[in-house]
Amino acid sequence: MEETAAPVRPISLGIGANLAQFALLVGVNGLVGALVGQERSLVPLLGERVFAVGSSTALMLFIVSFGIAKAAANLAAGYFADRIGRRKVLLVGWAFGVPVPLALMLAPGWGWVIAANVLLGINQGLAWSSTVVMKIDLAGPRQRGLAMGLNEFAGYLAVAISAIATGWLASRYGLRPEPLFLGLAIAGLGLGLSVLFVKETAGHMELEKGSSVGKSFSEVAALASFRHRGLASVSRTGLVNNANDALAWGLLPVLMLAQGLSTFQIGTIAAVYPAVWGIAQLATGAWSDRVGRRLPVAIGMWTQAVALLWFWAADGFSQMVGAAILLGCGTALTYPALLAAVGDLAAPSWRASAVGVYRTWRDGGYVVGALTAGVLADLFSPGTALVAVAGATALSGLDAWANLGSSSEDLNTLG
Repeated sequence: MEETAAPVRPISLGIGANLAQFALLVGVNGLVGALVGQERSLVPLLGERVFAVGSSTALMLFIVSFGIAKAAANLAAGYFADRIGRRKVLLVGWAFGVPVPLALMLAPGWGWVIAANVLLGINQGLAWSSTVVMKIDLAGPRQRGLAMGLNEFAGYLAVAISAIATGWLASRYGLRPEPLFLGLAIAGLGLGLSVLFVKETAGHMELEKGSSVGKSFSEVAALASFRHRGLASVSRTGLVNNANDALAWGLLPVLMLAQGLSTFQIGTIAAVYPAVWGIAQLATGAWSDRVGRRLPVAIGMWTQAVALLWFWAADGFSQMVGAAILLGCGTALTYPALLAAVGDLAAPSWRASAVGVYRTWRDGGYVVGALTAGVLADLFSPGTALVAVAGATALSGLDAWANLGSSSEDLNTLG
């Protein structure tokens, strides 16, 4: 008797139709975020207390190295995801992440920490970009904002949980090595789940793209950088958003230390910001599907500017917690809407490349923000750096308001 082959399940678009794989990718992205979350509360304190880095500019070099590596990895992720597949890019990303906790455990000097952040940047660029593109593939055109909200919710809630857990471990056992064993477990679990259970999603992209014609990578880079008004605005806004995130990551813990806050209090504030950012995106991503991308992006940038000024004026733990909550709300409005706008504007056949170019510009903000904040803090004061970055953030909100479409219908997919 002949065996009959198992029926092949037809590919369909939508979160509900692909719920198991979508939920798995949400979890994997949470682990990607958890790996970088350790650094939110740990690495600035390593620089101050273990390696005695005296200059703000030198201290911020770990973010510069991270930003350069992540920006380059985003570009590579976009290029290779359209050519070798999304899953392979994800696996390579995890391979770069596994050595990071070990390098931080064993680092004899600040140079090792900077080198570890190069590996971490590559991990974040490849792994986070690939999970973003895979979720956009699965969700289809009607649920992009929700899909990006869920993606960023998982990633940044995990950043928060990891930051506060690392801060607690550091306050109890010391800055290293004990807190970094958590990072080893995170990287091992992420790699294992990706190898064993994650499936390629390029077939979903093929179903959606229909007859749309692909573009060369150089064409996509030009569109997302300067040629297309909407895409270029998204890239600029993302860059400024991450410039102020670099300041929050590298300079604010030092400012808190100078005010006499404890290691646990610093870790708590470092966790509150991404926790609010992550949780709020469950609502803000879906909201952008209804009202369009321009309103959430612009309001989000202006809210971030106000939050940075609050940090500048804050005195004590409770006020800094309030500023961190407001900064998280502003970022939650902006982040998923920017990613969804790229999905709106880019045709499926070159969407992964567009996401890669956008994320390259966005994460280049870590370099710009870290260098700007470090130099201004050294020449003037950390407060001057805060005010300058707040001003740039407010202007970026005006840029988005002027150049993004006012509703989701205005964001027509480019052929």
